[in-house]
Amino acid sequence: MAQPSANHRRSTRRVRSRVAIAALAMIVPALLVGVLGGAGPLTPPPASASAATGCGSAATGSSTLSVSIGGHTRTVIVQLPTGYTGAAKTPLVLNMHGSGSTAADQELFTGMDATADADRFIVAYPQALIPEGTGFDWNVPGVPLIGGAPVPAGAANDIAFLTQLVGVLEHRYCINSARVYATGFSGGARTASQLACDASKVFAAVAPVSGLRRASPCPTSRAVPVVAFHGTADPVDPYAGHGQAYWTYSVPQAAADWAHQDGCATKAASSQPNPSVTLTTYNRCAGAASVELYSVKGEGHEWPGGPTLPPRLTRLLGPQSTAVNANAVIWAFFKAHPLA
Repeated sequence: MAQPSANHRRSTRRVRSRVAIAALAMIVPALLVGVLGGAGPLTPPPASASAATGCGSAATGSSTLSVSIGGHTRTVIVQLPTGYTGAAKTPLVLNMHGSGSTAADQELFTGMDATADADRFIVAYPQALIPEGTGFDWNVPGVPLIGGAPVPAGAANDIAFLTQLVGVLEHRYCINSARVYATGFSGGARTASQLACDASKVFAAVAPVSGLRRASPCPTSRAVPVVAFHGTADPVDPYAGHGQAYWTYSVPQAAADWAHQDGCATKAASSQPNPSVTLTTYNRCAGAASVELYSVKGEGHEWPGGPTLPPRLTRLLGPQSTAVNANAVIWAFFKAHPLA
């Protein structure tokens, strides 16, 4: 396989730096930097046409789509896995960026394209709309923005957007509707958590990274499988809670709340996949669901196993860790939990 050029590597490092700076929106908003990249916009059919199927239509590579949903024009980057032909129904993962970041940032920050290629699933990176620096924030229902600011009047309904986006993508690509999943980082993780409550008939399972919450109310009547990751030294969304207005209770409490929501056994099982990672697992849940929390000792506000960031940024975000590969664990969990 050809190695990336020196210019490409430098460009990737610059974008990854921007990703980390964007994550600092919760600490130092003035440091926000975002980037939007990809091919020229393409316009798929509207959500109302989503009953049709995209099977039989071959496509390759990465596309930046411009879609009109809910009266707003939205951006989503779609990466098709190597070998995709449109002949076989393929799983779909929505991967949401953090606050003050962009879809293009999230694609590089998580490195999930490589996982999608290896395990043959489509990964889509939607973009939020509420401006934050040169990036964007998600509209999580009933939850304030960074610094306690209210969601602007007339802001797009992002839960409706993401749910309808699945239908739009099913129209364009050959997607297995029983294997549609959501993950995200920080603000995108809180958005994925909300989707588990509000759109559990669409999303089979969710994987919040550095941002697990359990919405209240949580109207789902289905037990939703949840796997989450969080660093114990996260300075942005503290592991023990007591953070900003959107971040009050601890991460273990969020996992316990989801276990209660899913009808799991009251007592969790605890194990250590390695000395730096504690895995808390709630079993015997309703509907063959499970709730898993990977607590990464000493890690900051990061995507476990993600790209290496400059020291000046890790000093602000907290240390990185490769003790667990979030992408590999997420896909294994998703694969084990299709929509019944």
